[in-house]
Amino acid sequence: MPKAKSLERAAGAGELALLPLTPLAFEILLALGAGERHGYDILRSIDARSGGRVAPHPGTLYRAIARLLEDGLIEEREERPVPELDDARRRYYGVTRRGLQVTRAEAGRLESQLGAARRMLRRARPAS
Repeated sequence: MPKAKSLERAAGAGELALLPLTPLAFEILLALGAGERHGYDILRSIDARSGGRVAPHPGTLYRAIARLLEDGLIEEREERPVPELDDARRRYYGVTRRGLQVTRAEAGRLESQLGAARRMLRRARPAS
């Protein structure tokens, strides 16, 4: 079965239009897949998962969050996990059903791309 068909099953046509995701958008969605988080916590999650290789500037993070909100992939949550221990200025975000579909489709797209790269590299020979 062609990979395009399996991606279509993982996400609808509207979700496929959002692919490919930027690396930062994908990282944000992965961070939120583990549960609701505020911006600084998203940054820490990305840093921990990437071993410090992905370290977005806060302004870049919040612009990416704004795009994900606009696309309906994440939503701002009204409730706070522990309100009495929290700063009222923090905004919490969670991934939507559509966001999970897009994240799965992007993971599949990347997996397919990685498989193609591995196959090519097994056969690759230097020109000189």
